[in-house]
Amino acid sequence: MPQHMSPERRIAEFDGRFAFNSPESLPDFNALQPVDFAEGFDRAIALHAAEIEAIAADPAPADFDNTIVAMERAGRPLGRVAALFYTLAGAHTDDGLQAVEREVSPKLSRHSSRITLNAALFARIDAVFAQRLTLGLEPEALRLLERTHAGFVRSGAKLEGAARERLADINARLAELGTAFAQNVLHDERTFARPLDEADLEGLPGFLASALRDAGEERGASGPAVTLSRSVIVPFLTFCPDAALREELFSAWTRRGEMDASHDNRPIIAEMLSLRAEKAKLLGFESFADYKLDDTMAKTPAHVEALLTRVWDKAREAALADAQTLKDLAASSGDNAPFTAADWRYWSEKRRHAEFAIDESALKSYFTLDRMIDAAFDVAGRLFGLRFEPLPDLKAWHPDARAWRVLDADGALRGLFVGDYFARSSKRSGAWMSALRSQHGIDGGQTPVIYNVCNFAKPAKGEPALLSVDDARTLFHEFGHALHGLLSDVTYPSLAGTAVSRDFVELPSQLFEHWLDVPVILERHALHAVTGEPLPEAEAEKLKAARTYDAGFNTVEYTSSALVDLLLHQEGEAPADPMAREREILDRLGMPAEMVMRHRSPHFAHIFSGDGYSAGYYSYMWSEVLDADAFEAFEERGDPFDPETARRLRDFVYAAGNSDDPALLYERFRGRGPDPDAMMRKRGFSA
Repeated sequence: MPQHMSPERRIAEFDGRFAFNSPESLPDFNALQPVDFAEGFDRAIALHAAEIEAIAADPAPADFDNTIVAMERAGRPLGRVAALFYTLAGAHTDDGLQAVEREVSPKLSRHSSRITLNAALFARIDAVFAQRLTLGLEPEALRLLERTHAGFVRSGAKLEGAARERLADINARLAELGTAFAQNVLHDERTFARPLDEADLEGLPGFLASALRDAGEERGASGPAVTLSRSVIVPFLTFCPDAALREELFSAWTRRGEMDASHDNRPIIAEMLSLRAEKAKLLGFESFADYKLDDTMAKTPAHVEALLTRVWDKAREAALADAQTLKDLAASSGDNAPFTAADWRYWSEKRRHAEFAIDESALKSYFTLDRMIDAAFDVAGRLFGLRFEPLPDLKAWHPDARAWRVLDADGALRGLFVGDYFARSSKRSGAWMSALRSQHGIDGGQTPVIYNVCNFAKPAKGEPALLSVDDARTLFHEFGHALHGLLSDVTYPSLAGTAVSRDFVELPSQLFEHWLDVPVILERHALHAVTGEPLPEAEAEKLKAARTYDAGFNTVEYTSSALVDLLLHQEGEAPADPMAREREILDRLGMPAEMVMRHRSPHFAHIFSGDGYSAGYYSYMWSEVLDADAFEAFEERGDPFDPETARRLRDFVYAAGNSDDPALLYERFRGRGPDPDAMMRKRGFSA
């Protein structure tokens, strides 16, 4: 394909079924079948390969425009097909799409390896990089050049001979294994449904009983059922008075990924750890953790372990004290059975109600989904001047997904936002943000189309969806990610939005959570689902007082997962039995017997369904240091919406993408580096 063919012509020659026909349109998902994606990937990969080959073979001397910018322009059809496909693969999949996913994952890996291991292409990149200080590049252009060069080096561009071939083989196999891992977890979540009798619903709050009946109906049961969707299982464990039933369901929930021999993730984990260790050594690193962290803010495993261990010690101490309190509470209530991890949420809710007079069931009536969406939009308007206009006729991938037009303060189109909030069996668990189309400024620019996916319990028809406070916080968290994509204001696609260091990407999301607790937001949006009355001030004060309640449990649950992730990947030789190694790590840490990891390895999708958070689950806590310190910037001004602080936040965090080193971006926002004790203050631990 001619190197300088315009993007418009290149896209016009590609199958229009994957196209956005206007800035305010979406492709027709209903018209796309698995075979369309299978063929679309093959065609788009071929188009991209031809573009890359033309760049590598260009007879003109390599320069920034004909090499680096040309690569930024290349691959748009492939990016479009992949964005649509992986939206469906996560949010509304089926057997046909899963078959395509298994087939295409190694193909995409091989295609990526052919690019990063293309000697002629890297020679051109290396030549431009060698001249970088004499080219007079703008700062963002220089950043793009440096990141492109570093990305190729980290992907093995300097390897030779058999090592290059082996790296490509490893990457392809890891892609296959990551897909299999994710599909195995989804299999366990889709197929498990524990039928209940109506008598089992006695004593459960109405919202939960309704959710259990809906879950049973969706799974074809004759009555209510418990599934492994977090929006169902967590409230069930919190309110079910039957200890034996709690134990049974807790066991199933924590055994996802190892329940069925034909979908057992434990052999996959062992192979992935071995391949990752080998990959790191090929690239000159002692361990996979050293390799992954070399390109982050943290830089080294030692820095990460120091942060996690410091917090672990405080959290474990608090969790052990809380465990004894819960045991005493259970015993005083006549329950003298051994206290297990399945009991924690139930008795913790009893204690929270006793100490703070907070009734989680009653509280949910003040946190309806629609009003929490409006609350998130309100905060975005107050901070950044954004407006959200509903687009009820715009169809996405499922009838539950809804869309909004996003406008800047001056009325200019900023992009589109899509929210898909309810759990269903065709959707993987968890909550996430992604892009159907990312922002950039080359060739006339492109406005973003950003979406959030959550897994809240769907209410009965005609009833409002009620959220727990944790659910509402999840909504704010993911919307913070969405704003990172929507507010992106950079020139080059590779630097746009959330394409930042893994331990910086959680800053915009975790920071946005803080505004859920701001009094003016609660007063305006935490309104009773039936009466419309605002959340009583006394209840808001209780929530504030209870903000750090169970901090020991929450921190131990998270930090144990982060430490297991780090230490599994920190070894030069992968453990022969990863599950035995997991137990050994937890024993050495002194993991409380009354608790389990937030994500046991067989369902730890963050680190094994792909490469994103591998050796990087710590990043939520690293970013929490930043988010706690960043919100204190507003508190110091006495205004959670201080205009000048908000302007700097937009310019240097939400809009800046990867246009500069994240540490420098943060310093420009804050005027200094982050205070590491801010996170300890936020969690209620002494510094």
